[in-house]
Amino acid sequence: MLAHTTAAPDADTGVAADALMVSRMRLVLSVSALLAVVVDAGDNRNHVHGAVWLAFCGYVLHSLLVYACTRMGRPYFQGKVIHWSDVLWFTLIIFVTDGVQSLFFLFYFFAILTSAFRWGFEEGARVTVASVASFAACCLATSTGNDAPQLLMRSTFLLALGHMIVHWGGSKLGLQRRLALLGDVSQLSNPRFGAGRTIARTMEKTLAFFRASHCILLTRDTATGNWVLRTLRKNDACEHVSVETIGRIAESPLMALPAGLTVLSNRLPWPLERLYAQSHVFEAGTAGGWRVDDEEGAQRCEAVTAMLEARAFISAPLPMRLGEGRVFVSSRDGLFNKSDALFLAHLMEQIFPIIETIEVLDRMASEAATAERLKFALDLHDTAVQPYIGLRMGLCALRKKAAADNPLSDDLEKLADVADGVIADLRRYAGEVRQGANSSSGLVLPQLHRQAARIKGLYGIDIAVAIDGPLQLDDRMTAEVLQLVGEGLNNICKHTQARHGSVSLACRNGRLHVRIENEAGEESFTRFRPRSISERAAALGGIAQVRRCESGGTAVLVEIPI
Repeated sequence: MLAHTTAAPDADTGVAADALMVSRMRLVLSVSALLAVVVDAGDNRNHVHGAVWLAFCGYVLHSLLVYACTRMGRPYFQGKVIHWSDVLWFTLIIFVTDGVQSLFFLFYFFAILTSAFRWGFEEGARVTVASVASFAACCLATSTGNDAPQLLMRSTFLLALGHMIVHWGGSKLGLQRRLALLGDVSQLSNPRFGAGRTIARTMEKTLAFFRASHCILLTRDTATGNWVLRTLRKNDACEHVSVETIGRIAESPLMALPAGLTVLSNRLPWPLERLYAQSHVFEAGTAGGWRVDDEEGAQRCEAVTAMLEARAFISAPLPMRLGEGRVFVSSRDGLFNKSDALFLAHLMEQIFPIIETIEVLDRMASEAATAERLKFALDLHDTAVQPYIGLRMGLCALRKKAAADNPLSDDLEKLADVADGVIADLRRYAGEVRQGANSSSGLVLPQLHRQAARIKGLYGIDIAVAIDGPLQLDDRMTAEVLQLVGEGLNNICKHTQARHGSVSLACRNGRLHVRIENEAGEESFTRFRPRSISERAAALGGIAQVRRCESGGTAVLVEIPI
């Protein structure tokens, strides 16, 4: 009655190995069937029709072709069409042998097994129904009229055992997908990116797993009493999570559900809504766990369904130590089952304690950083700004002491201007450190242009700056990126003869791509590892590598997950 949420996995190495194993077993099965016909014929080989030999030899050649192509890695021979071709071959074999009396009807289980354990419940169910229908049609076409009991018995046996196989095959793939999701969400908890980013990625993964229309997260902080409503729609990336702070939401249907209970609600078609309850609740610690919701609870679920404009939804409480909340996953087309609701609750139990730990760590880091910034700003003024001021005063004194026709006057004037610029930068930096960095993604471009202008004034190197699309960076990540770019530009100035360079940033597929490039100089290209940049990228969970450009220059590529 309820839709299953299993699906075929991607064609990776494990799937390719399974396809090779299945093709090998298909070849063994076909050769064994041919040998069985040869042995059974014995001295009565004339009684075996040519169509029988043609069918069995054709299936052996088919199995050999599939095995060879699978061995060579052809993706077409790893798809669904192969087990459907098996069904057609088995039907032909049964037709040319004894019809309902043929023992080769057991071959149908091979197609049912391969489809169910590789592609899930729905594909396995289709193959099972097609196998039973093909077997029945083939037997009716060759039946003499006295084989009805045996036809009914074998069709029922094929249908019943096939249903069990596809059920367990779908369960196996469902467990694999759930383990993969738990592994993914456990890797999202990077304290550098903050709790908000982790919550958004978790909502994105949850929405994709259930193939739902909406994922809604409703939380309340006990310290402020405010509710935070996060919403993510189907096919949206985690950057598009809508976050809304609401003072009072007690009257909303979303908070009318019983606290601490997992809820399942499906809007069934008209004939079924009279036979089956549409809303169920799960209460841990009770006998059986699940129970049908009462009339009042059913009305609450109906109100939530209408508010979400959905056909079905599942909801689970959030295990928060410092607040309360709920997660809602709704679908406009499909239905959910009890296993889906329980897994959603289990998923939240796994991820939300980690999210709360990230919030605590983030708060502790922010408080410690505030005190450290004040100390660092004072040390920076005493150890860096004051010496530069003394250097500038010395340069001014030398400039006044030099005669008007001294050839070093212009150089002293330029050096004093550079010292003025450095002092201004240090004072601005000390002020930012004292007040706390308020950088955001919108300030990345001005900062990069400022760095490019500084390098142009000091070294005469033109640096082009480009940002492809919007950057979703918080203040910490912005500071890290600016530091990475600064180190890359300093390497261009110190270790190359290039007069032009470029910096480009882009966010694609949840990763930040930084490219620092310089033109080809007189020096030849040699592979190297920028140690400082590589270590910073690794600390952020990313990688850094050096490549040669098509123009002959050198490019440092940095990828960081965000």
